[in-house]
Amino acid sequence: MDTDKSTDKDLGTQGAEHTVKGKARQASGTVQKKVGQLTGDKSMEAKGKAREVGGKVQSKAGKVERKVDTKLKEDV
Repeated sequence: MDTDKSTDKDLGTQGAEHTVKGKARQASGTVQKKVGQLTGDKSMEAKGKAREVGGKVQSKAGKVERKVDTKLKEDV
């Protein structure tokens, strides 16, 4: 039995979710990075920066998914 619910969503819906989750991940990474800077914890700062960048990538990917979905719907 397939329990992956992402197959039930169209690309635009998935893209919107990825965009929102990416923005949240980016924001939490920024906070973690700043806390690391304030406390002098280089490891935390680096992890925050990685999370921040990962969030940016996820958000951009979501935007691309939505554009692809829109384009596919136009061509139908």
